[in-house]
Amino acid sequence: MATLSKDQYIDLYLKMERIREFDLRINKLVRRGFVQGMTHFSVGEEAASVGAIAPLTYDDIIFSNHRGHGQSIAKDMDLNKMMAELAGKATGISKGRGGSMHLADFEKGNYGTNGIVGGGYALAVGAALTQQYKKTKNVVVAFSGDGATNEGSFHESVNLASVWKLPVIFFIINNRYGISMDITEATNIPHLYTRADAYGIPGYYVEDGNDVMAVYERMKEVVDYVRAGNGPAIIEVESYRWFGHSTADAGKYRSKEEVDAWKQKDPLLKFRQFSLKETDLTQEDLDAVHQQVVAEIDAAYEFAQNSPEPELSVAFEDVWAD
Repeated sequence: MATLSKDQYIDLYLKMERIREFDLRINKLVRRGFVQGMTHFSVGEEAASVGAIAPLTYDDIIFSNHRGHGQSIAKDMDLNKMMAELAGKATGISKGRGGSMHLADFEKGNYGTNGIVGGGYALAVGAALTQQYKKTKNVVVAFSGDGATNEGSFHESVNLASVWKLPVIFFIINNRYGISMDITEATNIPHLYTRADAYGIPGYYVEDGNDVMAVYERMKEVVDYVRAGNGPAIIEVESYRWFGHSTADAGKYRSKEEVDAWKQKDPLLKFRQFSLKETDLTQEDLDAVHQQVVAEIDAAYEFAQNSPEPELSVAFEDVWAD
């Protein structure tokens, strides 16, 4: 197992706490009409996002999906601007025009969440082609859920990336459901990463996607492989969303026993147990991180509350490249 510095361990926990607390707060604010548009939560999948992004730099590029809060926070998106965006305010990261499913921060390598299922795959391949052409050594990561891998865009994108040996990683967070569709009823293979065989590229699997260290170690291995010019790869990690598909979904297709069983595998609890046993972190360190994050979310809410509504003219900005 990789040995990290105390600051690195704290950073992993800090980002998982931010994802958890941000989405828990947003879940409450939706009912008050604070959030504009549809919202999808990452609660339960924190380790998958944080572990995947930890080996990346700001020069490396990610494309996310509709459930993109986790990846956005893991890539250090400003919480104030993110909260304001969900509220449709002028100070939002996308100037209040995109909401929950259109979050982007180019300076930190976040090229956007995407409301179209499978919509990020081809964009990631295009970005990877640019990196290859410019010889940057940067890596591109396309995040998706399990359901999106049945889209034609997935197969076309993986095939092209394979043929051209592009520096792109297709990262699948398998949370077992595409909205209400159980993965076993939609895909006739036990593991999605084995689809890599059909395209002549390596596929990797993390059985416990709620173990941030397991995800980090596997992802670092794959990032190093792709950055070295070996072409693309697929990674599948097993995780689970605690809430329904979106704020409009009560999740009645899942039993309480199933959800409770996955909550026992809480990524934050798992990391706390690991860190107290295997690292120099103390309970006081972990408590301080939690208190810091709660204060950050409080401040982000106040920032969004006090931010102005966008002018209508903003709708016509950033449409054309100069």
